[in-house]
Amino acid sequence: MPPLLPPPVWIDQPADLQRLARELLDQPRLAVDTESNSLHAYHEQVCLIQFSTPETDYLLDPLDLADLSLLAPLFANPKIEKVFHAVEYDIICLKRDFGFEVVNIFDTMQSARILGYPQVGLDALLGLKFNLQVDKRYQKADWAYRPLTPEMLNYARLDTHYLLPLRDILQAELEAAGRWDLAREEFVRMAKLNGNGKAEVPSWQRVTGAHKLAADQLAVLKELCAWRDQTAEHLARPTFKVVDDRRLAAIAAAKPERPDEFKDILTDYQRRRFGTEILRAVRRGLESPPISRPRPVRPKQAYIDRANALGQWRKQLGQKLHMESDIILPKAWMQAIAEQNPRTREELAALMPESPWRLENFGEEILKAIL
Repeated sequence: MPPLLPPPVWIDQPADLQRLARELLDQPRLAVDTESNSLHAYHEQVCLIQFSTPETDYLLDPLDLADLSLLAPLFANPKIEKVFHAVEYDIICLKRDFGFEVVNIFDTMQSARILGYPQVGLDALLGLKFNLQVDKRYQKADWAYRPLTPEMLNYARLDTHYLLPLRDILQAELEAAGRWDLAREEFVRMAKLNGNGKAEVPSWQRVTGAHKLAADQLAVLKELCAWRDQTAEHLARPTFKVVDDRRLAAIAAAKPERPDEFKDILTDYQRRRFGTEILRAVRRGLESPPISRPRPVRPKQAYIDRANALGQWRKQLGQKLHMESDIILPKAWMQAIAEQNPRTREELAALMPESPWRLENFGEEILKAIL
C-alpha cells in the first residue's frame, strides 16, 4: 500500500483556479497528467488534470470549469519544466480540448525507454524505484463520473505525486549512461509535435480488415460506419460499444439482406437493438457506387533500398545499445533521409533538426548505411 499522503487539493471553482495558476507559475518544475473518458464516450474529453509540486498534489476538474485559459501561459512557459509520463497522448488531449501549447517537457517513460528498461509503465517504475503497488483497475475508469470515489482520487494523484522524484532519479541515470543529451533532444522533438497528429481519416478507412474487402463491400462498410458513428454519438458511447470493427467488417463482407444472415456475427442484444438499422445501412451501401481503392504509388527502388538499410541498421544498433529502434532514429527522420539521400553531415543535419547528439554519435553510420 502507498504511504498515507495528505489529501490532494480539489480545484473546481474559478477563484481556486486563479490561485492555482499563480502558484504553479512560481514553480521551476511540476508534474502533470490527464484523465479522459475515451472508453466511455463518443466525444472523448479531458475529465481531470493532475498537477504535483514538491509540496502539493492538485486535482483540477475541467468539467466544472468552463475556461482554463489561465493555464495557457503555464504550459507555454519555457522556464517551467513539465514532467509527464507518456506525454504524447496528454499533449494531444490538452491541445484538442483547451488549445494549450506545451513546451519544456520531461517524459519519464521516454527516459526509461532510452535507458533500456524492459518495463516502462508508470506502475512498474513506481514499484521498482519506490516499492509501491499501484491499483491499476482505474486505468479504464469513466473519469467523467461525478463525484469521483476516494479510490479514484487517490489513483489519480499517484499518477503525478512521484513523478518529480522519479524524474530526478532517471536524469541521474541518463547522465551516468551518457544519454542525457539524447533524452533532451527527444523531449524537444516530442514537444514540437504538440498534438499535431495525422490528418483525420474517414472512419470506414480506419476499420481493421477494411483492406481485405472488395469494392462493393467497401461501399457497404462506409454506410455501416456512418450509421455506427451516428448511433454512437446519439447514445454518447464509443463506437466499439455499439458494434466493434471485427463484426462491422464481417457484416460488410457478408452483405446480409435478412436478419438470419448475421445471426452468427452479432450478439443477441445487437441484433434486437440494431438489426433493422444495420440492414438499412447495408441496403444503402449496395445501392451506392462501389469504392475503388486508389493504387498506392510505389516508391522508387532506391528509396526502398535506403529505407530498408536504415531500418536494419537502427534495429541492430538498438539491440546492441538495449534501446528501441525508434529512439535510435525516429521513423519520420528515417523516411526523410531515405527520400533525400544526404551525402554529407551538413545535408544529414538538415534532416535531423535539433539532434546534435544523434548526428555526432550516429551520423557517420547513417551515411554509410545508405551508400
